[in-house]
Amino acid sequence: MLLDAERAYRAVAARDARFDGCFILAVRTTRIYCRPSCPAVTPKQRNAEFYPTAAAAQSAGYRACRRCLPDAVPGSPEWNLRADLAARAMRLISDGVVEREGVPGLAHRLGYSERHLTRVLTAELGAGPLALARAHRAHSARLLIETTDLSFTDIAFAAGFASVRQFNDTIRTVFASTPSDLRSARSVVGAAGRITLRLPYRPPFDAPGLLAFFRASAIPGVEHVTDTTYARSLRLSHGQATVILEPAAGYVSCSLRLTDLRDLGSAVSRVRRLLDLDADPQAVDEFLGGDPELRPLVLSRPGVRVPGSVDGAETLLRALGHGSPGEPLDVPDGEVTHLYPEPSAVDSPVAAALADGRLVVDVGRDVDELHAELAAFPGVGPELARYVVMRVLGAPDIPLTTDNAAWRPWRSYAAMHLRRTA
Repeated sequence: MLLDAERAYRAVAARDARFDGCFILAVRTTRIYCRPSCPAVTPKQRNAEFYPTAAAAQSAGYRACRRCLPDAVPGSPEWNLRADLAARAMRLISDGVVEREGVPGLAHRLGYSERHLTRVLTAELGAGPLALARAHRAHSARLLIETTDLSFTDIAFAAGFASVRQFNDTIRTVFASTPSDLRSARSVVGAAGRITLRLPYRPPFDAPGLLAFFRASAIPGVEHVTDTTYARSLRLSHGQATVILEPAAGYVSCSLRLTDLRDLGSAVSRVRRLLDLDADPQAVDEFLGGDPELRPLVLSRPGVRVPGSVDGAETLLRALGHGSPGEPLDVPDGEVTHLYPEPSAVDSPVAAALADGRLVVDVGRDVDELHAELAAFPGVGPELARYVVMRVLGAPDIPLTTDNAAWRPWRSYAAMHLRRTA
């Protein structure tokens, strides 16, 4: 947990939204779990319990609050701050690895046995990989229920449930509601063929800085950037997709067109990492603003984010200068007409290593191990390796320019401030 119980309760008593997503409040008397800023009456301290994840609260027998929707908050910034096994596992689970490959596949990617992985996650996060994946499926299902007109059978399998019965039981257990009740309360419905979501963030949010970053290296056909939107294609596990992102006050509007709805959870997870939406900008700005060199930059551009990645292989190849579009989309989406090429279609030693699995660049990698592997690879080197690690893993403390130890643990954000100034 980011906080001890005493500090967590003070955050709840103050309804401090900065801690939404950092931990879960569970109320013993009502058996409901909430976000810290829930507007309901603050429970007595003796009735409050605190959990690091929604999955841990669900495993303890609590159900989600229907008033504050505790799963509809920015994720914990801890998963980017930490580089340990639990954080790496959380990033892969949110990308849908358990749904696609099961717990054995997750353990194999992380290089540990299933037993050891389950033991570590239960100790660190209060729930094992299956419970964490179940919470992820429940959230994906709720998004589909509230934003589409799909049948509940289609939603069940799209969200990764093994059966409609399992889907119904999970929705009732987690949300204390039926799928029909959740659908009757919905407020946002996408246009035909689209799913439109609101992705929350912790303010402030330097959206112009992100749009400028993406515009500087946009590949025509693969991406399209305007003064207010960023659109691009996505290559996901079950098919092609496109996304249009438009920052607004308190959230980013995310309009997705998916070939296969099973990719919804993974697409949302990748977009959140791309925009660094789970960051804690107030903590970053407060720390970096104390440095005389950075203070004017922080005051002029609060909420600077570190641009992330939707695909590790793509980020590495683009950093090496491979900036051409790949195959056409089956269904073009406005100015977005092509996918970025697969590694097998790029002629380079790095692409060949990515294609045959000798080099793996994904969110499950350890920061130091990935940096060492990339830095030693011919044609990459230490400097480019740092840049790729920063973007793919969302690592907050990578020195890209001046290695000023006083900026730790936020050297990645300091580098983005200096880059914007340059």
